[in-house]
Amino acid sequence: MIERLNAALEGRYRIERELGEGGMATVYLAEDIKHDRKVALKVLKPELAAVVGGDRFLAEIKTTANLAHPNILPLFDSGEADSFLFYVMPYVQGETLRDRLGREKQLGVDDAVRLAREVAEALHHAHKQGVVHRDVKPANILLQDGRPLVSDFGIALAVSQAGGGRLTETGLSMGTPHYMSPEQASGDRDVDPRTDVYSLGCVLFEMLTGEPPYGGGTAQAVLA
Repeated sequence: MIERLNAALEGRYRIERELGEGGMATVYLAEDIKHDRKVALKVLKPELAAVVGGDRFLAEIKTTANLAHPNILPLFDSGEADSFLFYVMPYVQGETLRDRLGREKQLGVDDAVRLAREVAEALHHAHKQGVVHRDVKPANILLQDGRPLVSDFGIALAVSQAGGGRLTETGLSMGTPHYMSPEQASGDRDVDPRTDVYSLGCVLFEMLTGEPPYGGGTAQAVLA
């Protein structure tokens, strides 16, 4: 896969190694050849890319490129190459809030409230621009020198808007069950900023108690 990606992105990016895999994309550490810098290059899952379509995804993702806030990880680039749909963000040498919670289980009140407040400020900035994140969760909050950076801003929006009703037909859904608002869980595509506020509340709950507010053996049980 890396060889094929490098061939498709030749002259623009050079993939070094895989960093991880999420529900929507695989993340690679890459070199931005033009700017001589390390970046996180995220490639949409093939089944998702097939449903979404390149033109629609790239058109929708443009709405997130204008978000500029100290607690939002910016979008550097996006594109399509050899059927791959990809987007590029800064490479942050740190850990995610998911990593920290996995290690420490729960955080002190002051630290948890500070992190939640800074994430809330990032969300407020995006909401004023008409952008709803739709997938706020610990794995999408990067920690750089203790400061939270919300990543993948608007990616769920771009995917859901570009894919339309076909996402439901394929069984793909946007959001993560433990942090998903009731309106998202019911399949409502026209969600508003309240869905992010709900998700952030779930994240804060977990930071304070060590567990998400709702649990269950399956995704369906959590949503119920």
